[in-house]
Amino acid sequence: MPRPAIRPELSEAREQGFHNIGEAAALTGVSAKMIRHYESIGLVPPASRTFANYRLYNDADLHRLRFIKRARNLGFSMKQIEQLLGLWSDPGRSSAEVKRLAQAHVDELETRIREMQAMQRSLQALARHCHGDHRPDCPILDDLAGA
Repeated sequence: MPRPAIRPELSEAREQGFHNIGEAAALTGVSAKMIRHYESIGLVPPASRTFANYRLYNDADLHRLRFIKRARNLGFSMKQIEQLLGLWSDPGRSSAEVKRLAQAHVDELETRIREMQAMQRSLQALARHCHGDHRPDCPILDDLAGA
């Protein structure tokens, strides 16, 4: 993942097809703060820099950032995204491994959905039993307090 130590002026870098962090953020929908974070944890390679030390991103970097954003939107964890990026970068990968990761995530989501639906049912039942008037007694607070 190391990059060559090019240090052009920003205008020269733009002519070569590079983008600064603000442009990269606008083109990918990933905030500049998150781009720096992804770089700090190794999900994207360290950015090349201009002579004035501005970060530079090429089209491959933008594609990688879009990949990460889509994976995050699907709820994958950072660790899972790191694994998916590794598989994406490996032309000799097995699609079975990608499917295994995706299916494990689906299974986790199904478990979380069931847990959230159970919470929803419990809260709906508590809300139904609450009069919601000016009286101080409240089955919701009683339940939360373990009464």
